[in-house]
Amino acid sequence: MKKLMILGAFIGFSSGLLFGALQGASGSQTLWRATVSAFAASYLFRWWGRMWLKALREAQQERLDLLDQAPPASI
Repeated sequence: MKKLMILGAFIGFSSGLLFGALQGASGSQTLWRATVSAFAASYLFRWWGRMWLKALREAQQERLDLLDQAPPASI
């Protein structure tokens, strides 16, 4: 989960710097925007990662349930 948050922060900070520079904002304003973007993106990636892991666990549990309900194979 930490790696996803770091990735989100990196992407958010980079995009904040890029968009701030493209809009012609001052250096301090660009840095402020990049910081807020990094914060928001890191929490968004954290949420997405948790939802992704939850879906993977549910799919694995459904698969195990189906295997338990299957009749035994005759040899």
